[in-house]
Amino acid sequence: MSVQSVNIVRCGLSALAFALVMHVSEPCIAAKKTRVAGKKKAVTNKKINAAGTAERTPLKLQPNNQAELLQAQGKYAEAGQLFRQELTLREQNLGNDHPDAAASMNNLALVLQAQGKYAEAEPLYRRALAIREQKLGKEHPDTATSMNNLAELLRVQGKYGDAEPLYRRAFEIREQKLGKDHPDVATSLNNLAVVLDAQEKYDDAEPLYRRALEIDEKAYGKDHLDVAADLNNLAELLRVQYRYAEAEPLYRRALVIRVQKLGREHPDVATSLNNLGALLFAQGKYDKAEPLYRRALAIHEQKLGKEHPDVATSLNNLGLVLYTQGKYAEAEPLYRRALTIRKQKLGNEHPNVASSLNNLAKLLFAQGKYAEAEPLYRGAVAIGEQKLGKDHPDTIRYRNNLKALLDKEAFENRPLY
Repeated sequence: MSVQSVNIVRCGLSALAFALVMHVSEPCIAAKKTRVAGKKKAVTNKKINAAGTAERTPLKLQPNNQAELLQAQGKYAEAGQLFRQELTLREQNLGNDHPDAAASMNNLALVLQAQGKYAEAEPLYRRALAIREQKLGKEHPDTATSMNNLAELLRVQGKYGDAEPLYRRAFEIREQKLGKDHPDVATSLNNLAVVLDAQEKYDDAEPLYRRALEIDEKAYGKDHLDVAADLNNLAELLRVQYRYAEAEPLYRRALVIRVQKLGREHPDVATSLNNLGALLFAQGKYDKAEPLYRRALAIHEQKLGKEHPDVATSLNNLGLVLYTQGKYAEAEPLYRRALTIRKQKLGNEHPNVASSLNNLAKLLFAQGKYAEAEPLYRGAVAIGEQKLGKDHPDTIRYRNNLKALLDKEAFENRPLY
């Protein structure tokens, strides 16, 4: 049985503070990749948000291929229907506690997670983990996979303390069962580094990223796509620490590998273009970042369709660089289009919708359109509190933005004596 890969996406430009409070660019395709044992896939997005390939088993009852295609196209609701059918068939034919039923639970949970339906996804991940522990054993590599997937769901909700021990246990199983230099161990090293990185434990995360890179280079060679993902991850860590000179050659090397292996029009090449654009943006090189963002957007529209969630991410990123240059009239339609796509494809209460609401509100605030901005900020706060929790970093940012707007309104409306 092969297993899915799960993409982790860094929330954009966390090192860049603006005049009021941090302007949030939602999971920009500048991304980390959490990979799990088995079939691997280069980073696409998703951000946000986003799941990778689903688990496959020999059972011929399932509509897996069609569901995976719909999932890759961002048609999560349609994919979820097929995965639910698959789960029902497997439970009927194999039993509720069969390992293949656990694989179907995982597939359905991935799609629910991509839609921000975390409360629905979690019991499926936990049930899949329980089945694998019972049927395969607590030390089985597939059990480690389930631990990883549950950890990832917890991580995206900002529950780092709950996610970290699961990532560590998955790493221990893989290292014990597969050996210290196995590529799947590199995957777990990367995953653990991601959650440490998210907690700003950079000194702890960096050696894990570097060891993952070393393992993959040894296993696959220096121009493999998994090596490109490792280079990206390490570069992202360096970027948020303002180590731009160290990060840039890693980003560029990852881009070269992807162009050589995938061609210039592949969505993963768009990812690398976006990553390099984020680095240039962070250094204030807006004129150099903008064409990279535009190229990434063009590739995503061409290859994924104009309504794909990854297109919304590219629209957001381009809108951000325009906003930062004061090009509000150009940025606003991009932000609005990104918001529309997200609502249509992900649902009105998805965390990425909250991010788009926040970004559009920030733009309106900058133009003094407080009455238009306020309900958008409130919407972002409501989604953040409901889906991510009141203490999640994004929710805190949204509340701070709303508070800044209310303080500004109060100041401007104060009585003059």
